[in-house]
Amino acid sequence: MTCRSQLSAWLCLISFGLLSLFSTGCGASGGGLMAGVGVADITGPAGEVPMMGYAKASQKTAGIHIRLFARAFVFRDRFGATVAYVNVDAAMVSQMVKLRVLEILKTKFGNTYTEKNVLLSAIHTHSGPGGFHGYTLYAISTLGYMSDTFEAFSNGIASSIEQAHLSLRPARLFYNEGELNDSSVSRSPSSYLLNPAAERARYSGDVDRTMQLLKLVDGSTGEPFGMLNWFPVHCTSLNNTNQMISGDNKGWAAQLFERYMSRGAQLPGKQKFVAAFSNANEGDVSPNTAGPRCIDTGEPCDILTSTCGGRTQKCVAFGPGRDMMDSARIIGQRQFNKALSLFQSATREVQVDSISVVHQNVDMTNYELTVSGKRVRTCKPAMGFSFAAGTTDGPGGFDFTQGDTSGNLFWNIVRSVLSKPSAEQVDCQKPKPILLNTGYMSFPTQWQPSVVETQLVRIGPLTLVALPGEFTTMSGRRVRDAVRAALEQNGMPDATVILAGLSNLYSSYIATYEEYQAQRYEAASTIYGPHTLSAYVDQFGKLARALATNASVDSGPPVPNLYNKIKSYSFITPIVYDSVGIGRNFGDVVTQPKVAYRPGDTVSASFRTGHPRNNMMLGGSFMMVQRKNSSGDWEEICNDACVETRFRWQRTNALLGHSLAHLDWDIPSCARPGTYRLLHTGWYKPVLLWQKPRQFSGATREFQVKSSSARQATGQVRDVINDMFGSGCN
Repeated sequence: MTCRSQLSAWLCLISFGLLSLFSTGCGASGGGLMAGVGVADITGPAGEVPMMGYAKASQKTAGIHIRLFARAFVFRDRFGATVAYVNVDAAMVSQMVKLRVLEILKTKFGNTYTEKNVLLSAIHTHSGPGGFHGYTLYAISTLGYMSDTFEAFSNGIASSIEQAHLSLRPARLFYNEGELNDSSVSRSPSSYLLNPAAERARYSGDVDRTMQLLKLVDGSTGEPFGMLNWFPVHCTSLNNTNQMISGDNKGWAAQLFERYMSRGAQLPGKQKFVAAFSNANEGDVSPNTAGPRCIDTGEPCDILTSTCGGRTQKCVAFGPGRDMMDSARIIGQRQFNKALSLFQSATREVQVDSISVVHQNVDMTNYELTVSGKRVRTCKPAMGFSFAAGTTDGPGGFDFTQGDTSGNLFWNIVRSVLSKPSAEQVDCQKPKPILLNTGYMSFPTQWQPSVVETQLVRIGPLTLVALPGEFTTMSGRRVRDAVRAALEQNGMPDATVILAGLSNLYSSYIATYEEYQAQRYEAASTIYGPHTLSAYVDQFGKLARALATNASVDSGPPVPNLYNKIKSYSFITPIVYDSVGIGRNFGDVVTQPKVAYRPGDTVSASFRTGHPRNNMMLGGSFMMVQRKNSSGDWEEICNDACVETRFRWQRTNALLGHSLAHLDWDIPSCARPGTYRLLHTGWYKPVLLWQKPRQFSGATREFQVKSSSARQATGQVRDVINDMFGSGCN
């Protein structure tokens, strides 16, 4: 924005005065673009809350591997049009959370942020706490509603947007893209082969390997302050035996990038530079690049059913590492490496003339359209038998297998007790054998969504497609092609289309019509029937035409807010009290570290502790690594958000309320020689029930970290990461 004429000068001064209230200013380059970033802790309850992702109620939180964050990016054009994009370290986003976020933002910014210009996209970690969904199917495995998770997510996301809004500044954007070839494989290759050969011939493989990246640069100083990328891969490097909260491989990558940009000078969650690793069309994409094999024989699994001897539980996919933690690190490191290369070589500046959004709620249960000259429609939601089989990343239970198109008598009887599908529903969903007739189940709430948000966001030549579920590789490609074609045909020939996965709500999976016929897991979880993808392609094509021509669209039916219904249904065991026994104190060290270590070693200690749900320590930490400085004071070097630490919580006696906290620190290779200690902070609930939780802390004895003249390269975090920017290197 330039102030050429006298009138323009006055307008510029007025604009500056108004915008300065929000830490913005005049003189933005890139056509008047302004941008801001923000980050907030959304880790949630780290003890005895079922995790969301694998639908395994026994997989409950018991500590922290990497804290979860909401990373927000706000963009505003010279006309004042504003959009907020938030990358959320969660399994998915729920409609209920988005509605609460908008309520919070309205109290702070009025009508600046609405459902139309706020896009929430999840990384799809399977190692975060559950309990934030209003739809019953997604709440069953998490034992219903969990207020701690819901509030941590909602408040954190809103806080990240507020920070980004208040940090708006003149900005320039740069775009880059490149191939990442060693971090993903298809987990349903046989289904992919059912897509037309001519269509498959257009692509080099059965997964998308292109990473798309945006670099944000301060328009005044020229300093980078943000990075946002999209790459499709499941966050399932950590399997369903993990109990520590973690952002998995994308959480790893984001922390590496942020700490690299600050050279270790800022702890995770406190950094000024914000880096987001978003997902895309990851529906059939696994990070477990070693592929599935039979755990009893080592032989390959049956490719059509993903079974070994007829059992899904024995067919498990493995990552590139020695164990799941190592695999998460490797896939995260590879995404980081590619993103850093693209970031450093990003020279294509994005000229942002304006920002616009188009948003419409759609009833996906009866969407009519014409496909190949035939009139078809979608169905009320239903889940197929193969849904219960799980995937090679996380096998299901009982006798279910992938690729089931017939069902069986026993489970048909069980299904009919809940809701027997009508002949019309069976015909609409075929060849899916219906296991759960969710579209006709409404107790205690609707089981799966009927009304779905569809949204496109345009930032100059960039168009973000908010995918409301898990689109398979080919499904995402078809949506991308449809949006690009509609934009090009309506005067936007240079449009770059970006798929933002798992956005705004969760409606399970979206497979192609051809993939649907095989009824593997992704197809069995395509809830609106065989024409689900065709409906989305048609809908996003309509929105793209409206976006290109500035045409208005009606808002569509309202999405239901299920909060008041679901909040009464919580079956998570409450915390009654904590205790340590007579003559003992909370914070007592049970296991002390050794007296001396060298880089590459792991320091471990155990403490008597309270339940981590007494206080989630949002913005804080259950553990700290401290180093004694030259003045004799203790400096915080790392905390429980760092990738090289682990806080593990163990309930040792549920009746007496006894617990232990186990702290681990992998010493980075560049750690300074000196005196260190581990500090544990927590809260306990007194035996007297009317008393509120109380804080405590405890520290280990001092230990020495000695210099190391040589070390073996093991590939661990302490070797690979911290040479550049790890803790102890600041």
